[in-house]
Amino acid sequence: MPLIAVDGPAASGKGTIARALGRHFGVPHLDTGALYRAVALSAIRAGLDLGDGRAVGAKAAALDLSLLEDPELRGAQTGEAASRVSALPEVRAALLAFQKAFAAQPAGAVLDGRDIGTVIAPEADAKLFVTAAPEIRAHRRFLELTAAGRDVAEAQVLADIRARDARDMGRSDAPLRQADDADLLDTSELDIAAAVRKAVELVSRQLDRVS
Repeated sequence: MPLIAVDGPAASGKGTIARALGRHFGVPHLDTGALYRAVALSAIRAGLDLGDGRAVGAKAAALDLSLLEDPELRGAQTGEAASRVSALPEVRAALLAFQKAFAAQPAGAVLDGRDIGTVIAPEADAKLFVTAAPEIRAHRRFLELTAAGRDVAEAQVLADIRARDARDMGRSDAPLRQADDADLLDTSELDIAAAVRKAVELVSRQLDRVS
């Protein structure tokens, strides 16, 4: 069964695409960003300094997976904190084994995140790097937040997106980047259905080459 890696920046559509690929190819899906969000949420609730690698890393090592179902996991504060704690080597090391074990399932898997094709599963059978223009991603996130009742300014959402991109791409440990053998999927001008169709097409083509 195939192992599929899907990477990309925030609000690019990679999570939606990865879930759809999991359904299409009949393999389990892991949103690795949710793991970092869960660590961040745990650290916030414990009142930890999000830059304290040792303390936050300890939270990651003892992560309560029930947090993956917590409603606060998708909040803007948690997302911002997740970007910060994901830059900590202690946190990345603690979560590495979990992600690699998920990727190694005999039944296959699809994982989405920021370093799947480069660090977690460089051996993946198919790789996608999903992106979109920052303004497009910010508008999508703005609509999500306002639909959830949040009072936010789109300009601030864009500023947050740009800051998160810089942090994710600039970190020394497993920075966000397109794997050399990953297909690029720009969703700027695509709706969800079209993006999923294109993703299935690209992944199927890659799998045909390795079969």
